[in-house]
This record gives sequence, structure tokens and C-alpha cells, in this order.
Amino acid sequence: MTLALSMNTAHAAVPCGSGNFQAWLDDFKTEAASKGISQATLSSSLNGITLDQSVLSRDHSQKVFDQSFEQFSGRMVPPRLARGANMLKQYGSVLSRIEETYGVPGEVLVAIWGLETDFGVNIGKFPTLRSLATLAYDCRRSEMFRGELLDALRIIDRGDLTPAEMRGAWAGEIGQTQFMPSNYIKYAVDFDANGRRDLLRSPPDVLASTANLLASLGWQRGKDWQPGSPNFAVLQQWNKSDVYTRTIAYFATRLTHAP
Repeated sequence: MTLALSMNTAHAAVPCGSGNFQAWLDDFKTEAASKGISQATLSSSLNGITLDQSVLSRDHSQKVFDQSFEQFSGRMVPPRLARGANMLKQYGSVLSRIEETYGVPGEVLVAIWGLETDFGVNIGKFPTLRSLATLAYDCRRSEMFRGELLDALRIIDRGDLTPAEMRGAWAGEIGQTQFMPSNYIKYAVDFDANGRRDLLRSPPDVLASTANLLASLGWQRGKDWQPGSPNFAVLQQWNKSDVYTRTIAYFATRLTHAP
């Protein structure tokens, strides 16, 4: 029997939503170890993890985004405009280097930063590993979140964050611009050159990583980002909500005219 076949057989024995979360978690640990995650990381990250019913409730009751652009942008942009302008000045030299490297203007990055977490103030309080384990165990999007949980463990394994530091939104987004762990693994950069890709505490890492992700999605250097443009289509890959995407573009444009 091949290793792959034996692993598949083991996983089939403890399916998602089986009624035994601990057995499922033990099975997941075996898979993670087979994919190179260290025993130290597995123990520190997953021992004692329990199912979070509040995460399941949120996931099963998500409402369709139903605000108009005028409503959403009117609520989100004016209170953040002055702070956004200050952030543009405070991180001006960093943002210039980021634009030189990735082609994404500072106004766009600051707009995303402000809309996602109020410039890092509201990153979320849910324990990321517990949220991801809960969503991976639930059968609705089990495979997707199983992959995200593996990537969260890889972030810990490579020394970017500790398990205790991993807190964020209820669905597993991490950091000041809310990266899923898979995007953290692919696109996070150590722009402040301190040896860690820290999207929780380092604005240079946060902003450069966001630019790196947008550049990977096809951002065109020196081009507009208004609706209908290729760069607006890139923003739509950041967030599929047309209202949210238009609000990013509107906020960024307002920032270009900020005093």
C-alpha cells in the first residue's frame, strides 16, 4: 500500500463534522506532520484547541452585503480621511520605496489599510488557529480551511508569528490588512528587514506585503484605479464586493487630493 493511499484511508476514518472534534484534530496533526510541520509547532499550536461554536454561527449566518456605495463609502471614508492623510505623510518614504518596488501607489495601500482595520487598530480578537480548526472541521468549506490551517502552522514554523500572537477576524484573516494564511505564506515580505514577516505590528511589512499581493494580481504601474480600469479589476480580486472595491478606489482618490 502506498503512503498516499494509507493517508487517505486514515483521513476517511475521521471525516469533517464527524461528531468527534478531538479525533479529527489528532488525524489532522498526523497529516500536518507528514507535510513537514514540526512537532513543537503542532504541540504549541493545537494542543487544547476546542471547537468554537460562535465561529460556526457567524459562518452559517453570513448576510449578503446590501449597503449601497453611497451608504458604505459615506460611513467608512470621511471618519478615516484625516488619519489616512497623516499615514501617507508618516510613512511617505516607506510608501515611495514600496511603489518603486511593486508599482502600487501609497494612496491605494493606505485606503485598504484604513478600511480593513482602521490602520491596524482593529485586527480582530479571535484566536486564529481555533477559528481555522473549527472551520476545517465543519463540512461547509472543509478542504479550503484545512489548507489555511496548514499554512497558519507554516507561518509559526518559519518564525514569523507565535501561536499566541495569531489573533484576527473570525474566519482566520490575520494582520493589519487581513491576509488569509495562504496569502501570508505567498506574499508577506520582510520590508523592514528585521528577519520576520510581521503583518501584525510592522506597517512597512503590512504595506509592502499588500502591494506585493496586488502586483501579483496584475496591478499596472502608473495606471488609474477607477471603475472600468485594469487596476480596478485587480482591486475586485482583493474583495469581490463591488461596493467595497469602489470604496477603496474612492478613498484612494480622496487621499490623492488630501492637504
